[in-house]
This record gives sequence, C-alpha cells and structure tokens, in this order.
Amino acid sequence: MSNEVSREKAFDMLSTYTKNKNLIKHGLVVEAVMKHFATLNNEDVEKWGIIGLIHDVDYDMYPDEHCTKCKDIMQEHGFSEEYIYAVQSHGYGLCSEVEPIHIMEKILYTIDELTGLILAVALMKPNKSLFEVDLGSVKKKWKQKGFAAGANREVIQNGANMLGMDLDYIIEETINGMRNIASEIGLDGTSTNMI
Repeated sequence: MSNEVSREKAFDMLSTYTKNKNLIKHGLVVEAVMKHFATLNNEDVEKWGIIGLIHDVDYDMYPDEHCTKCKDIMQEHGFSEEYIYAVQSHGYGLCSEVEPIHIMEKILYTIDELTGLILAVALMKPNKSLFEVDLGSVKKKWKQKGFAAGANREVIQNGANMLGMDLDYIIEETINGMRNIASEIGLDGTSTNMI
C-alpha cells in the first residue's frame, strides 16, 4: 500500500466533500465492516477500510453524479485506478455500470445497504445498541418492506449471490463489524451521542 493515500488524508477528503454528519458516520460504519471482512478473508485491512470510508465521497455534493464524480475527486487526491474502480462498483446496476469483480468490491456492494438496515434495527432497540441486534431481529425486519425502505434488500441478496456466501453469515459478520465502532457512533447502549 506504499503508493496509496493514507487513512488520514482519505478522511480529510471525505470531510471536505461531505457536510452531512450522518453520511460521515455511514462512511465510518462501512469502513469498520470492510476492515472486519478484510480480516476474515486475510486481505489488506487498511485498503479495504479506506475504500469503505470514502465510498460515498461524491454523494453529498453531487447526488446526481454518484459513483461518477468520485472518479474526478479521487484522481485529484492521488488515488489509484484500483481504488476508484472499487468505489464506483458499489453502485452497480443503480447508478453505475462498473461491475464488482474482486471480493472486496462485492462485499462493499453487499454491505453498504445492509449497514443501513442493521442501523435502523439498532435504533428500534430499548438501549439503541448494536449489541442488542442479532441475526433474528434483522431477519424479522427484513421481511417488513416498509421498515428501513431505503435499504435495498434486492441489492443485498444480489451481493450475497455474487459472493457465493450465505446471507445469514453476511448479516452476522456485518453486525460484528459494526459493533467495532458502536461507541464511536453512539450505538453501544451507554452513549448519549445518538445518531
């Protein structure tokens, strides 16, 4: 990872282009989950994390150019084509024709929407804690199409199919990854810093 941008610079870039605090928190959540899956797959944890962190870098300022404008922004900040491709691929079939090929890209595509669903489940819990969320509670809400309607279940299922992984496993490990950042985002059951 010698020629790539540091995590600090990546976060500065995200903060420059993203004023919505919830979008920054979403970036931090996706970063944590990507790092978790990188560890599980013996992949480059720092690289996966940075890609997760900045995946929505163009969304706040350029919502109509999401997964397109990111290319210019990332090139300007010295990111390689590999990183740019990965970020663009998470919008595959929605706002991008860039197809996820590498396992890293497929996981980003899958967990981006899933983190939103899990977050919504956590906010319904008595203590608003990710430690109260389990596979069963997510699956129960999964079936309620009106619940967290913005979390595209079809994309999550397509991603699981692309990966050849069991959806239950992906949900469980996404919860585990999100728990790594629970206190930072105010979802550990003790914090008053709620989203």
